[in-house]
Amino acid sequence: MHWGTPVSAEIAQALVQGLRNEALVADPSAAEIFPAIKPADYQWAVKTALEKLAVSEVETRWTDALTSSLREQEPVQLTTQEGLIMERRQAEIGADKERVFQIISGIGGERGWLYFDWAWQIRGLIDRLLGGVGLRRGRRDPDELRIGDALDFWRVEEIQPNAKIRLRSEMITPGEAWLQYDLEQIEDHKVLLRQTAFFAPRGLPGLLYWYILYPIHSLVFSGLIRMIKKTSEGDND
Repeated sequence: MHWGTPVSAEIAQALVQGLRNEALVADPSAAEIFPAIKPADYQWAVKTALEKLAVSEVETRWTDALTSSLREQEPVQLTTQEGLIMERRQAEIGADKERVFQIISGIGGERGWLYFDWAWQIRGLIDRLLGGVGLRRGRRDPDELRIGDALDFWRVEEIQPNAKIRLRSEMITPGEAWLQYDLEQIEDHKVLLRQTAFFAPRGLPGLLYWYILYPIHSLVFSGLIRMIKKTSEGDND
């Protein structure tokens, strides 16, 4: 059961066991006491959940997060919510938001991906062999990004100058994936950078894809945020 759902086996088992209980409301007292409250029907609930998932506007309880046993410098949080798997890493960077945003905006294309670029190249080659776009598209401009730009096998989905960049994967995968950066100036010349990888698996193949490749993804993404920090602080050393 754990492999067929993004939630833990304990929660999934409890939910399935609950299906044996009668769910029809026979007592009208609640409706009489709270007449202004109108229960949501099933179709509305499913439609709303899918709409939130499509735009990554899911409510996340980070108290459910798992802390990496690797004791990395950047804390890592892994959680699932409404079928969406999220891995968040963060780092404090001794630089202004403009500098950090500039470094992130310049990743990819001929400049490469700062860390384990050969691994990104291999992933792009695999995608090409599967009929995908691979890394052949590069980027429109070596330094500037705008909404709709192709960035290797990503597409720029959202940009808020010096605050946020969200990329949507266009690789062939059993699910939908995004990579998002959020910047917060916490004091003079110090930024809190949050790097979040989102994955919405399509069934069992998607879950297997995520968990089998997670050790590699974890290594690559931890190194990537480390190199963003190092490069951003380079001029301040």
